[in-house]
Amino acid sequence: MRKKILITGASGLLGRHLVDLLLLQPQFELFIISRKPENLWAGKNVTLLQLNLAQHWDERELPPDLFAIIHLSQGENFRDFPGSAKEVFYINTESTIRLADFAVKTKVSHFIYASSGAVYGALGTFTEDDPIAFIKKLDFYAATKLCSELLLQNYAAHLNVISLRFFFIYGKGQQQNMLLPRLVGFVKNDQPISLDGEEGLTINPVHATDAAKAVMAALTVTGSHTINVAGPQIISLKKIGEIIGKQFNKSPLFKIDQSKKSQRLIGDISAMSKLLIVPTIKPEEGIKTLI
Repeated sequence: MRKKILITGASGLLGRHLVDLLLLQPQFELFIISRKPENLWAGKNVTLLQLNLAQHWDERELPPDLFAIIHLSQGENFRDFPGSAKEVFYINTESTIRLADFAVKTKVSHFIYASSGAVYGALGTFTEDDPIAFIKKLDFYAATKLCSELLLQNYAAHLNVISLRFFFIYGKGQQQNMLLPRLVGFVKNDQPISLDGEEGLTINPVHATDAAKAVMAALTVTGSHTINVAGPQIISLKKIGEIIGKQFNKSPLFKIDQSKKSQRLIGDISAMSKLLIVPTIKPEEGIKTLI
């Protein structure tokens, strides 16, 4: 008997990569929640459930006998505060708990939640055990993600809860307002990349393929865990700009603010490498998928 998996946010960057990987595994039967009627995987082993998690939805429309729920959804307007605050809360927090409650009631084995490295609320290099600077520094989006993580911990006695804190996912088809596509646009259009200090922010971005493999690996993890999901290479925005420049055969422009220090926002991937996968795609290779 095939294992049934319910996925939210499947039409997003991570979701598309994940579904494509899961479709290669014949042991899984996929159910996708989408507020849009279009089925990107029409004709394949995917059942589309048209629900809008930002509005009222009925748990009775969810399939029975699920093995796992993978909650990747986030509101498209997550930067719009306070204008889209209720939408972001409904998707990131309220729907998370409703799905987790459904999971316990129906004896689901695994609940995988897409959180964010933004929950750390500060700059630096972070392991999963580092304290959260949530009192003053979390924006609304990050606060809803952290709230869900904390609430999900209460379900850990009833099912395997894996919260994945993603750091700067990028890949083919990503929205143009996200970090790496914006950098590509700056270089392509001969616009300067603003840097704090000589190198700008240093990060370890994770390609969507590695991120999707990490989610798939979480389906085999026993117990409840919070895990950073980031890339294998620590790299500055200046270096990323130079890599992009090589793809366009041009020198990128930089606007360097020498009055500021270069900062770091890096997710330690020790737990990821031990419990999930060792990421392999470095920016020099992954950025090619954005061009």
